[in-house]
Amino acid sequence: MINGHEHHYERFTPMNAVGAYDTKGMREIVVGTGGAALYGFGATRTNSVVRNSSTYGVLKLTLNTNSYTWRFVPIAGKTFTDIGTTSCH
Repeated sequence: MINGHEHHYERFTPMNAVGAYDTKGMREIVVGTGGAALYGFGATRTNSVVRNSSTYGVLKLTLNTNSYTWRFVPIAGKTFTDIGTTSCH
């Protein structure tokens, strides 16, 4: 699940319908880093694994037959990134 409802970047582990970690669940990535003023986080949410509130950029998704890859691409001059690959189910 891709969202842009918050003005920062956050990636979660796969979760089931009640928000518990589940290897067969859906992964959520929040990517609100496209231009509006960024803001910080409150308390860390359950299953949050990567957070950044200081880097503008975009999320590049590569969709394959049985997997997908994500990569946060920062604006020029910034170094934060987040890269991963996982299987589809």
